[in-house]
Amino acid sequence: MLLENGKGVKTVEKESVEAIVNQVRLSVIMGDITQQETDAIVNAANPSLMGGGGVDGAIHRAGGRAILEECEQIVSRQGRLPTGKAVITSSGKLKARYVIHTVGPIWHGGGRGEAGLLASAYRESLKLAASNNLSSISFPSISTGAYGYPVDEASRIAMDTIVSFLRQGVTSLREVVMVLFDSRTFRAYALAFREVLNISA
Repeated sequence: MLLENGKGVKTVEKESVEAIVNQVRLSVIMGDITQQETDAIVNAANPSLMGGGGVDGAIHRAGGRAILEECEQIVSRQGRLPTGKAVITSSGKLKARYVIHTVGPIWHGGGRGEAGLLASAYRESLKLAASNNLSSISFPSISTGAYGYPVDEASRIAMDTIVSFLRQGVTSLREVVMVLFDSRTFRAYALAFREVLNISA
């Protein structure tokens, strides 16, 4: 990408990989999930839906009180959000139109069904986007922050689940973006992306 900086043209490297999967553009980028302009962004929430640290806190801070108020209404109706499930709210002051909140598993060593729960968090978020007729969705790396899920394993599950969902059939979705905040996480997801799609580097 070329960027005009007032002192001539400077080349700026942008880390991203992308491919088309069953008519959907799937990409892995470095960036800030709160700045994405897709129809929905996914929040790696906790079961209380009351905000927290990491991505969860950043989304609530950027979106403002409206998101929290809707989350409070959801919890009052149905209780805490189970791990692997997802709900949708409006986006407050964010650029995206909606926030899909999902709860990933806490890592306990891999023997407590974490892989299935993590896959479910991605799958349920995609199903919710499609059922609301959304065309684009952005994900963070779910469960790899405070919940301690190893990034190399989590990235493979994420990409496997997303690609499998897209290959099952055509939905309203036309773009799915994995948005990673740091270079180490980006590299893990980019590698998983290539492995799942059998693309050489």
